[in-house]
Parts: sequence; C-alpha cells; structure tokens
Amino acid sequence: MELLRVTYHLDVDEASAEARAEAMAREQTVEVPREVALRDPVVAREALGRVEKLEEDPEGGIRATLAYPVATTALDVAQFLNVVFGNSSLHDDVRCLDIDPPPSLLAALGGPCFGVPGLRRATGAVGRPLTCTAIKPMGLATPALAALAGTFARAGIDVVKDDHGLADQPWSPFRERVRACLGAVERAADETGHRTVYAPNLIGTPRRVLDALRYAEDAGVRAVLVSPMLIGLPFFSELCQRRASVPVLAHPAFGGALRFAPEALFGRLLRLLGADAVIFVSFGSRFRQSEQSCRRIADGLRCPWGHLLPSLPVPAGGVTLASAQKVVEAYGRDAMLLVGGDLQVDEGGVLERSRRFVEAVRDAAAGLP
Repeated sequence: MELLRVTYHLDVDEASAEARAEAMAREQTVEVPREVALRDPVVAREALGRVEKLEEDPEGGIRATLAYPVATTALDVAQFLNVVFGNSSLHDDVRCLDIDPPPSLLAALGGPCFGVPGLRRATGAVGRPLTCTAIKPMGLATPALAALAGTFARAGIDVVKDDHGLADQPWSPFRERVRACLGAVERAADETGHRTVYAPNLIGTPRRVLDALRYAEDAGVRAVLVSPMLIGLPFFSELCQRRASVPVLAHPAFGGALRFAPEALFGRLLRLLGADAVIFVSFGSRFRQSEQSCRRIADGLRCPWGHLLPSLPVPAGGVTLASAQKVVEAYGRDAMLLVGGDLQVDEGGVLERSRRFVEAVRDAAAGLP
C-alpha cells in the first residue's frame, strides 16, 4: 500500500507525544475514536492514519511523522491538502514541517510544467542566476509603471513583474497596464537586444483570474505572477497544470496565515502543485528568516523529486543591491534574485542602479565554483 508521509512539529512533551500524534492520525483521516475505526477492517486497513516515527526536536517539542494511505487523498488536490493538514491546522500546537508523497501522488499532482529549464528558455539566461524586479508602488498611473518596466528592461534585468499589490485598480487597469508594459519592454529589446520577460499579476476570483490569463497570453506575455494562498491552492494547481501556457511565478502573500513551516510550504508544496518559480522571503531581508531555513527552501525546490521538474527559487523580501553578491553565493546559479524598491531609492538613478544590480549578479556568478 502506498503511503503519504507528513512530518509535523508538536508543541508537547515526550510523555504526551504518542497519544497526541495518534489522535492526529485519526483526526486527519477517519475522525472517530480509535475503537470505532477498528470495527471495520477496510476502514482500519485502508483509511486510518498511523504514527510512524516520533523524535525530539533539538529546538523543543516533538517531530512526528504520520503515514496516511494514499487512497485517503482520492488523488485530488483539495483532498490531499485536507489529509495533509485539514482539521489539525486548527490546533495551535501543531505545524506542518514536511511532505513526502508516494509516486502515484507525484504523478497526480504533476509539479511544474516549465520549471527552471522553461524559465531559462524564456529569458535566455544561461549559467548564472536570473535577475528580477517589480514595478511599484501601488498608486502609480500606468504610464509611470510602464516607464519603470522599460527602464528595468534597458538595464538588462531578466524578469520584470507586477508588484503583487497591482490588480485592476482605477489608476492602472489590468489590460491597460499589460499593453503598456509589454510595449515598453519590447521597445527596450529593440534598443538593446535583451528580451526582458514581463509578468503581470493575476488576482481575483477564478473567473477574473482566467479572464486575465487569457488576455495576457493573447497579448504575448511569457510569464505570469500569482499568489497561490490568495486565489486558493487547488485553483492554483489547476491554473499551472491545465490553464497557463506560460511559466507561473508564485508569490508568498498570505502564506503566513497557514501553519506550514516555510520549508514545507515554499520548498515543497508549491513546487508539487505546479509553481515554476517560487518567491520567498530571504535571510537579510526585512522579514525574519534564517539563512539555514532559506537554503532548505531552495534545496527543496531544486532537488531530485521523482519525475518533477525543479522550480526556480526566488529569494526576495528586501534583498538589496548591496546584498546581491552574498545572496548569489548562498543560492548558487539556479536562482532568481528579486530586488524591488531598493532600485528606486535614487529617483534619477534607477537605470544606473538597475545596471549595477545586473552586473553584481553576473560578477558574483562568475566567482562561483
């Protein structure tokens, strides 16, 4: 029998760990007392979760690995998430640390359609980290946002994305912004020979997101940005697997509302659901995140995992021009550095700072082993 294994952190002492973990195994599957689950042999054998391993966490509490029969997931994204961390996410003493799906689930959920190879093809970047920035702030009119996109493209940045806060607002309607920003990066390509990828932000209800996707693809975009936790993880998976014909970059907004460890959410789950690139908050940014945790996220996105393509790690959250070299050294060549507002601190020097960012990444990559 194939098993889905999930590891949790339990904020309990050793004496109560076994009972707490066993209760979780039932909560995530049969949701009845143990004696009830054991009455029917099919329920006991094919549906009931079980505790596989308990060990002390060096930082306190217990790490519990639970095993669930894969049939409990129905090979469906929403039900898979329900089994992984449905009811138990409501307990404040539990966090999901890692997910280990069997081959049948890897095949059913699919992973990235483009991944690192597809993003390298789209940008033409070979043998080095990619560069990325965002057009912002919210409130700028479309001409100003498009002018920023053109400036970044002329500087040689590989991916220019909408900020995740840009939607279909009155000062910059979505369709107007897509046309203007695509035009700006195309004019820059004619001027410099460097083809920047512009990725508009898709946000809203499924109907609005799909309408925006169709419009953007018809207009000629070569990537899109989506916040999976805002639009819903099952819909995000369908968008990546069946709807989008271009790479999908996943933004972490609302991810902190979930009781997933960053390594599990950004390093494993979003890749499994189809993200071609995953933005996450990096060490040295304005968010509190350790370098060790960030390395584990990046490793989870790129490591061999069945037939799944690797996803591109995108460290962000306040990475600066000054920290670019250290970030490249930490993540290596298969990554995309996202530097946002720091490129705009000098109002008259956006182009120069953007060029320095591109050069810093190239120089740092040249020094990698």
